[in-house]
Amino acid sequence: MNVKEILRSVGHVLARILSHAIGLRLLTSAARFRNRVFWYALKRRFNQVGEASFIEYPVVTLGEKYITIGSDFYAYARLRLEAYDCHLGNAYHPRIIIGNSVSLNYDCHIACINQVVIGDNVLIGSKVHITDHSHGSISQEALATPPAQRALVSKGPVIVENNVWIGEGVVVLPGVRIGKNSIIGANAVVTKDIPPNCVAGGVPARVIRRLEG
Repeated sequence: MNVKEILRSVGHVLARILSHAIGLRLLTSAARFRNRVFWYALKRRFNQVGEASFIEYPVVTLGEKYITIGSDFYAYARLRLEAYDCHLGNAYHPRIIIGNSVSLNYDCHIACINQVVIGDNVLIGSKVHITDHSHGSISQEALATPPAQRALVSKGPVIVENNVWIGEGVVVLPGVRIGKNSIIGANAVVTKDIPPNCVAGGVPARVIRRLEG
């Protein structure tokens, strides 16, 4: 065994010993305390955060000064919340605005160079991706450039109105408005506006039911 393998083995042994000595309850309490300390340090970087809002650790954030979060917001672990004001030398003017009583489940990703607005009382499932931009346009010049080297392009803002439920694995693409009280079924890809009071699903998403309201 080399030194790295020996250290790894010792680390596993120590972890097992400590898990018995400390106990799960105390370890859980310590993790929660770590999360709280991290959140209080992070929230100061945002443009504004309302009362009783919280993002679980770990989280990836970018351009926090362009992000406004309302009250009673909760995001589970592994959120990516990114507002890009510059990419490959190009300047952007992003704004992410999240309303009150919004809940995001695990592994969500919101990316912005233009504007992403999420209204009040919105419930978002796990592994949802909301973006107002893409890597390059569909043109001969863009296609001749590797995707990672293409300028970011927005076709318009993304607006999610109040009381919307977005199911697990949904992708919401640029230039889309999802009307109030609507439900987006799991794994749908939203490429165009969804009217209020509708259930939508599929790839691309289409209205499959009208709701009363």
